[in-house]
Amino acid sequence: MSGLESRLNAIWYGNETPPFLLRLMSRAYRQALQWRKPLNSGRLPIPVIVIGNFTVGGTGKTPLIIAVVEHLKRLGRNPGVISRGYGRNGKSAHSVNDRSTSEQSGDEPLLIYRRTGVPVQVDSDRLSAAERLIAGGCDVIVSDDGRQHRSLPRHLEIEVFDAVRGYGNGRLLPAGPLREYPRAVDLRVGNGLDADSSADYGMRLNLDICVRLHDGSQRRLHEFSGQSVHAVAGIGNPDRFFKALRAEGIRIVEHPYPDHHRHNASELPDGTVLMTEKDAVKCMESKRTDLWAVPAEACLSEAFFRAFEERLNRAGASHG
Repeated sequence: MSGLESRLNAIWYGNETPPFLLRLMSRAYRQALQWRKPLNSGRLPIPVIVIGNFTVGGTGKTPLIIAVVEHLKRLGRNPGVISRGYGRNGKSAHSVNDRSTSEQSGDEPLLIYRRTGVPVQVDSDRLSAAERLIAGGCDVIVSDDGRQHRSLPRHLEIEVFDAVRGYGNGRLLPAGPLREYPRAVDLRVGNGLDADSSADYGMRLNLDICVRLHDGSQRRLHEFSGQSVHAVAGIGNPDRFFKALRAEGIRIVEHPYPDHHRHNASELPDGTVLMTEKDAVKCMESKRTDLWAVPAEACLSEAFFRAFEERLNRAGASHG
């Protein structure tokens, strides 16, 4: 994590009053938000599910998307995913495939594709991406974020938030972590909530299996207990990953990087490396045999999926 990123996180999630310049920029940002066009009230011929967060990064959005997509598959649906593809090279539309790289698609769309196998379209114009998925036979669309993409019609909105850090100091960027002020959504999921509450559904990220990048072989995470390893995390909240490894009794050397960081072979430390799956998709070409990905599985309650199905069915009925 860069010095600037660390400094901002200390301001956003601490008790410090943001500097005047950040507060001034935040006011300008708030005024710009007021000039946004209204949400598209139109309809696409199939349901659109938007999964995102009001804060920048680090809430567990990608594992939740994967869990929702897998649940849709179990229901017999044919889902597709649309994403802007943050951090990729260029802005042209890209259909993620087996030969795609993170430079072409962005790390999160590539991870979602490899984990779920469903069609994933990357495009800054999410509406165009959705239309391509519809033409390809998808019967439900999951939008990777897109809460602020107001031209995209949506039928179901799911917010995922960090139950520990919450909304931080409650200020808009850059004085705080909010991309917009929170508003009503269909379902709220708290990453780190141990149980459902009257307003929110709990989600826990389970780290259990390690996958070696070199050959796909697997080990249980607890098998590294007592060993000294390097921990690499280029995600929104690296501390969550580091704490999970320590909870397994693993002695780690922390290597935090900015979210969506592009790794190169020379910067990875020598010795055994445990990294997030999001980092791993950018290191798949490495010939090293000591690099391990640690996938995060989103664990959600049956109550969440019942509520999700109920709202999805309502959205489907509106298209009947």
